[in-house]
Amino acid sequence: MSAPDLVPAADPAEHLATVASAFRAVTGHDADGVWAAPGRVNLVGEHLDYNGGPVLPFAIEHRGLVAAGRRDDGHWRLVSGQDDLTWTGGPDDLVPGTVPGWASYAAGVLWALREAGHDVTGLDLVVDGRVPVGAGLSSSASLTSGVAVAVADLLGLPGADLADEPGRRMLAQACVRAENEFAGAPTGGMDQAVVLRAHAGHALLLDCTSFDAEHVALPLGGGAPVELLVVDTRAHHSHADGRYGGRRAACETAARRLGVRRLADITLAGLDQATACLAEEELRLLVRHVVTETERVHRVAALLREGRLDLTGPHLLASHDSMRDDFRISVPELDLVVTAAVAAGALGARMTGGGFGGSAVVLCPAGLAEPVGRAVHEAFLAAGFAVPGLLPATASAGASRVA
Repeated sequence: MSAPDLVPAADPAEHLATVASAFRAVTGHDADGVWAAPGRVNLVGEHLDYNGGPVLPFAIEHRGLVAAGRRDDGHWRLVSGQDDLTWTGGPDDLVPGTVPGWASYAAGVLWALREAGHDVTGLDLVVDGRVPVGAGLSSSASLTSGVAVAVADLLGLPGADLADEPGRRMLAQACVRAENEFAGAPTGGMDQAVVLRAHAGHALLLDCTSFDAEHVALPLGGGAPVELLVVDTRAHHSHADGRYGGRRAACETAARRLGVRRLADITLAGLDQATACLAEEELRLLVRHVVTETERVHRVAALLREGRLDLTGPHLLASHDSMRDDFRISVPELDLVVTAAVAAGALGARMTGGGFGGSAVVLCPAGLAEPVGRAVHEAFLAAGFAVPGLLPATASAGASRVA
């Protein structure tokens, strides 16, 4: 029987050397700097960002790097360590929907910052992403946020420093526009906010109407009583494939029918009255998920403030049930992670990310993550699924300069 596939974060020094060398190979000179941007895991609060609700994500150690340098010809060159595609263009080439592949996300950041009135001059940008793609860990927000921070730092724009909260909010808005309007991926804003604004050792309790945030301690490692394991099911998903967008459009339809700006405006006490006004069962179920998931975020955040991450397991399980049964975005691989992990002693588990594949987050008593991961691995082999990737999870800091 094969061993579990552990996916540790890249060694920082080796990763930095790799992207720096790639930049020299492309340009013939050293980069002006290198910036890092993490992926993220959402502890609870799925599909609430575009519905105006609260979410509770945290940044992870797995990250992408961006090496950047100024050019004097007013053009931009985008190169990836994971793809053969190289894109070069000038201002006339920054047209939404015309830049291919991964480069549309990076070019979209340049476009969005220019649209916001910033003077974005010529740059070489070499990216090397180590957030698993299609795993629901927001590799796209890692890419856009890394590019945004690199551009801001090199060109003197707001948001270069993690402590510049207004600047980071501006960069997050630009990254959302890059994904939504330039690349055509209908994300809701949570991913970009946490990748750009996270503090180490904390989750980000984010109000997705105001985008105000509270940094809530997330104790992991160092003798903490619990640990988190992320399981990449290798059932890959994409926000641009239409299914995520379909759920978002249906939620917007339900909000219009109910006369509310966003579904998160509906309280738990008003849920039955609201759903009674909708004829379609599909819309009633979507509303029920949004309202009950909002309540779960508040309850989990309250437990974290009390230092009781160990008591959040039932809320994680209830969240997964809601995403499976009401929002209908789970897949058999994600369901199997939850059942196999709990059978092996996990306190709770749920899918994380947009759904239709991707990853699950598992809450384990300290010392139990390895045997739980092994049990999930064996369950996947028995079911004939792809070998899952197992990622240790700690709460890391947001995007920053590293060289």
